[in-house]
Amino acid sequence: MRSGREALREVLQREFAVILLDVNMPDIDGFETATLIRQYKRSVDTPIIFITSYADEMQTERGYALGAVDYILSPVVPHILRSKVRVFVRLFAMQRQLRRQADARAAVAAAEAARVAAEDSDRRSAFLASASHVLNSSLQAAVSRRDLARLLVPTLATMAVVVGSDDIDRQPDVVLASDGEVRELPWPALDGSVRVALRRAIKDRTRVNLDEMLLSALEEAVQEPSAAGPATRPRDGRPWQRAAALPLINGDRLLGALFVASDGSDHLVDWRVLDDLAARAAAALENATLYGSLQSEIVERRAAEMELQEAGRRKDEFLAMLSHELRNPLAPVRTALEVIRRIAPPDPKLNRASEIMVRQVQQMTRLIDELLDVARISQGKIVLTREKVDLNAVIAHSVETAQPLIDSRGQTLQVVPLAEPVWLQGDFARLAQILSNLLNNASKYSERGTTVALHASRDGSGAVIRVRDQGIGIDAHLLPRIFDLFTQGARGLDRAQGGLGVGLTLARRLAEMHGGQLQAASEGVGKGSEFTLRLPGVGLITTGEAAPVPHEQSAPPACRVLVVDDNRDAAQSVASFLELSGHEVRTAADGGEALVAAELFAPDVVVLDIGLPVLDGYEVARRLRQTSIGKAALLLALTGYGQREDRQNAEAAGFDHHFVKPADPMVLLNCIDGWLRDRVESAGERSSA
Repeated sequence: MRSGREALREVLQREFAVILLDVNMPDIDGFETATLIRQYKRSVDTPIIFITSYADEMQTERGYALGAVDYILSPVVPHILRSKVRVFVRLFAMQRQLRRQADARAAVAAAEAARVAAEDSDRRSAFLASASHVLNSSLQAAVSRRDLARLLVPTLATMAVVVGSDDIDRQPDVVLASDGEVRELPWPALDGSVRVALRRAIKDRTRVNLDEMLLSALEEAVQEPSAAGPATRPRDGRPWQRAAALPLINGDRLLGALFVASDGSDHLVDWRVLDDLAARAAAALENATLYGSLQSEIVERRAAEMELQEAGRRKDEFLAMLSHELRNPLAPVRTALEVIRRIAPPDPKLNRASEIMVRQVQQMTRLIDELLDVARISQGKIVLTREKVDLNAVIAHSVETAQPLIDSRGQTLQVVPLAEPVWLQGDFARLAQILSNLLNNASKYSERGTTVALHASRDGSGAVIRVRDQGIGIDAHLLPRIFDLFTQGARGLDRAQGGLGVGLTLARRLAEMHGGQLQAASEGVGKGSEFTLRLPGVGLITTGEAAPVPHEQSAPPACRVLVVDDNRDAAQSVASFLELSGHEVRTAADGGEALVAAELFAPDVVVLDIGLPVLDGYEVARRLRQTSIGKAALLLALTGYGQREDRQNAEAAGFDHHFVKPADPMVLLNCIDGWLRDRVESAGERSSA
């Protein structure tokens, strides 16, 4: 280089073994150049040899102060320069060799450290993966806690304790693993230092590393003979080297804590996995806890469902018993009213009073029947009696049933029947019950003087009957639930509409049993409502046939009738009514008395209650059928038990007919009269033959 600037440029770009620097150079002399060279990190220790033609003491001192290693006077002797430069070149080469060797050793050490770190990471990952599999293999919290303790010893620690509750004050049982054994211990059996560490971990929700003081206290404690000593003593009597307590937290929920301690033994996995393991254990315990809660809820729900079913069964039994108990007093009232109406002198006031009583008895009977019908349908105990039914006849019967209520409220009933006779397969009584309920509802929830309309028509799928009123209407929020059991619209304290809220429920269920639909519609409160009954076309027959007209029948002969009922009023009222028709009647109050009376009285007809003292009605019927008198007699069950099973039991016991209290006395009388006519006709046919 010819100048100091060029020398500086080269020093910046390359590394030199030695620098030969002339003291006297243009622009920048050798000393200034050396000063600048020493400012660069790469050349701060590079040997510098000054070349000068003159060197006094001051100049020499200045050169050495700048890091010069030698001075060479010019003119330069070549072999001397080569000798001095060779030394520094060899030294530079040796330094580079040593640096390369050091870099190689560092690289090997780094590779080895990376390999060890990778193997350690693989072990941690494999351990955590295996731990997750083990911890999640069971959905029982107790099993998960034992699995966690078994995972910790001896893989991570010499001793481990798992507490499965965040409420230490309840002194829960803990799981302890040590010396290859996993067992459960009571909380007080743990060493005090362990309990302190677990309490702090749970309270502070953070990891607690036991310091030397606590480790010393723990070591001293386990050396003392105590109940807890063997459970927490280090293996082979070696002192604890480290210990820690960690909370088991999943999200923001605390599920317990774990304590681990090591006596310095070599473990397969280091403690850096403890936090990850605690998090995974908390998640597994959370899943197990949730599963346990779900199982408990399922068990509780099943128990609740069973209780509801049992309550429903008891409710149905109660309704059946209630109906029986209510029907018993109604039966003599209704029969006595018929007796009064037959023998009372013609008096408008008396007739009006008797009509009021008859209507009220019928209303009570209807309410009882509706309650029972709903219970029967819910239990599947109603069986439809399907027959060929004239739909117009059903409408006429329903109108006849509802007309008294409509008339009493000063309302007008507009009826548009089917234009031509339409017959379908159905239960006449139940179809009439549907329409009667709709008409009664329309009348009850309409003001006096309004109009109730019934319109029947046919469409492509069957028959459609609409009942429209001008009443209070249905609120929009109530409309979707109008057919629910015991659901009614708002009403005042006067309870003017009455009812139990079961009529519409019963009507819809009966319609569905016929394969039809019952729908409600209303434009809102005060705008009336419309109920639409649709009956399917399956089995629908259109014909010009008319229903058969009954022929005139002659009056039946009188006969002997035995009435058996433990309710003397009921027995006496039926007896009085039948006596008015010319029959000879006797009464009995229990089953034993009935058998004796039948043997002495030889009745043609026996009207028999079921719930009798001494012998029930079924047993009395069976014994009567075994006698010559009972074989030919007409046995009529008149009882408050009206379930399907009751009818089947009555038929199996030998009864000819089954009437439910309070039965219409005229229906009972017509049944007896019809049987007597058939018997007379049969006797005449045998005599003519």
